Amino acid sequence: MVVQHKQDPIVLVIDFHHARGPEIEHCIADEGTDPATENDWSLLPFMALSDGAHLSTEEFSYFTLCRKSTSTIPETSLFGIACSRQIDSSLLINRSADVTRSTVQKAVVVVTDSPQRVGQLREKLSVVTSAWFAQRDFSDVDILKKFREGLVIALLNDGPKDQNLGLSLREMIHEFKFQTLVLFKALLLQPKMLFFGTRCERLCMIQFSLISLIPGLINSLQDCADPAFDTYSQTVEKPTSLKTSDRSSLLAYMGLPLQIFGKGSMFGPYTPLQLLDLLADDGTKSYVVGSTNSLLLQQKDRYSDILINLDEDSIVINSPSLRSALVLSAADRRWIDLLTQIVNDTWDEEHPSQPKTLGFMGSEEFIRLQFEEYLLALLSSMKYHEELYPCDVGESGHRSRTQLQNLNIEGDPAIDFNTEFLTQWKTTSNYALFSRLTSDALLFSITEPRHPNAGGLTIEDVQRRLAQQVADLHLDERVREGREALNRHISTGQKKVSAAFTSFWSDIETMREAQRKRNEEKTASQSQRTSIDKEIPTSPTPSSQDPADASWFAGRQRPSVDMTQAQASVTVASQKATSYLSSWGSWASEKRREWQDKRATSPNPNPTPNAESTSPSTPVLSVVTETAELDRGRRGSTQHNSEGNDSPEGGLTRSTSRRKRWSNILLRRDSGEFQRHDDVSTSDSVETPFPKSPLSQGFPAYADDAEHKQTQDVQDGKTARQETVDADGFSSVALTPNEGLGLSLRTEETVSQTQKEPTPSSGVEVDTWPEDLVTALPVKEEAHPVQSKDSSGTN
Repeated sequence: MVVQHKQDPIVLVIDFHHARGPEIEHCIADEGTDPATENDWSLLPFMALSDGAHLSTEEFSYFTLCRKSTSTIPETSLFGIACSRQIDSSLLINRSADVTRSTVQKAVVVVTDSPQRVGQLREKLSVVTSAWFAQRDFSDVDILKKFREGLVIALLNDGPKDQNLGLSLREMIHEFKFQTLVLFKALLLQPKMLFFGTRCERLCMIQFSLISLIPGLINSLQDCADPAFDTYSQTVEKPTSLKTSDRSSLLAYMGLPLQIFGKGSMFGPYTPLQLLDLLADDGTKSYVVGSTNSLLLQQKDRYSDILINLDEDSIVINSPSLRSALVLSAADRRWIDLLTQIVNDTWDEEHPSQPKTLGFMGSEEFIRLQFEEYLLALLSSMKYHEELYPCDVGESGHRSRTQLQNLNIEGDPAIDFNTEFLTQWKTTSNYALFSRLTSDALLFSITEPRHPNAGGLTIEDVQRRLAQQVADLHLDERVREGREALNRHISTGQKKVSAAFTSFWSDIETMREAQRKRNEEKTASQSQRTSIDKEIPTSPTPSSQDPADASWFAGRQRPSVDMTQAQASVTVASQKATSYLSSWGSWASEKRREWQDKRATSPNPNPTPNAESTSPSTPVLSVVTETAELDRGRRGSTQHNSEGNDSPEGGLTRSTSRRKRWSNILLRRDSGEFQRHDDVSTSDSVETPFPKSPLSQGFPAYADDAEHKQTQDVQDGKTARQETVDADGFSSVALTPNEGLGLSLRTEETVSQTQKEPTPSSGVEVDTWPEDLVTALPVKEEAHPVQSKDSSGTN
């Protein structure tokens, strides 16, 4: 149907007042007219500023308006598009007193009498609104006036176009799949369809896309704004001729477009809450409306027979009878599945409105032709069904049956469209108008009364259905995601395991290296210790022979020895030792002369009648005893210093002790204290000044003298007789010429008497011959000196 130009575009400005709410601020129309007031567009501000529009920078809203009839024009429906934006109030150049909020929200609206022009105005309106907001001065509306003048000129030059408005059908089928056909068939049944979505523009576009699937309906919406409008059904004329080469003539002869929005029906792409009373009115039988307010979801049973939630991509059919009528048959499902497969095969994410092959298959025009073919097949099959089963049995029916037999059509092709659907469709107002316009037309003779994918359920249908259901589950995506996650976990696990093994082996290698180094150090220390042990016998340093030091400092490196410094140290030590020994020798000589002088001048306190007892052997024995004690003290101190000294000079001190001992012996020999054995044997025993031997103290001849000597020593606090032991463990023992090393040549009586007394070396005194001479010779004994007991057994 060609729509005559009867209404020039109208431009309006809607402002959101903080106290009064949305209101019309400006109305730019013909001079002397005010369409908003004349047509009572009080709800226009609510349609232009949709719920939730303030959440977006730019939002579009589509709606329908009623234009009242006048003397020249009938009542009709108008279509409006609004572009709403908001700006910070602080940026305004001329800020009025009414602006009290931080933001200012306004909408520019264009109202026209054709929905095709709404689609053409969308981009232009967006540009003009952005430019007007960029001025930051809303009092200047010159740009809007010029915009309206340009629209009027464009409408005069442009003729009517068969242009469809709405969302891309490819996107619709891609999102809803087989449910697209459910919505299409539901539209024919004229239920109460409610669309819900938070995005107002998408909400409106999908409704325009749905009604555009019915050929010619987008151009016959003059009655959609109000359920009371019924202009189309009253003015439409039944076609009397057919021109098959003309598509418009063919569609008109087939009864198209089906009048979905006639009396009792309305279409509101965006319907505010202020129109809920109109939706609930008894005169409103059916409608297709959209809303962004979630309050309608709470009362979906009251305001909808079928709810389409675009946010969840779900369709909810509340009426049970409608649900059974909208069940797709096998042929319907086969047809929509094939169409969906074509769309999915040619889908392009970057450009969803066109196929990626840029071909005809899967394009917008291809989809529209497919739905047009489906609808024509439905109308033809429905007309053939009426001829097969007429309401009144008569001769005309028989004549029709005779004609039908000549067409060679098998069975009832309408069954493939679901008989329950056909039953409910026949009760609608659009079917009644279709029957009236095609009462005498044999549509099945023009279009084959057959479903595009007629036939029962086959194996291919089952396979396709299963494949589609599997595709609907998105198993590939889930499996891919799971596979990717599994691969990530596996790779991460492999990295962790490899890192753990690498760390483990590195630790093992580190331990092996440490063990190897310890073994090398141990081997080196053992070899060094072995070499030190081998060098100990010939080493001039006695301190290295200490086992405790060797074990403690085995792992330490031996210090380097400076031989020059060591020789110098030895030389200095030798000089000190020589001077020390010389001083001791001088002192010993002085003492020896003093003792000799005392011996010569002191008288004998205990004279005896025996001739030999008057000899000076007793005082000589005292001198020898004191000298031996003095020498033993010096040797003991020397031995103590030698044993307690761990320094390298220890060997030198010991050797010095030996030299000092032999020096003392030589000094005694030179001074007359000791004589050779040959001299003693040839000299007179009375005149020789040898001291009395300790072994002879037990003889009777010297008993009184020994007792006197013991008494004198006790009085002086000294020990009468004490064994002399040198640093090397040698003690002085008195020997007689006849006995040698303690061998007695006396008679048995004398031996028996001698055994009664303890000897000096064993703690038992032994009597010697009176005439024996005393000779002191060193005898090796234990390291510690042993004190002898006197005749009374006292130490």
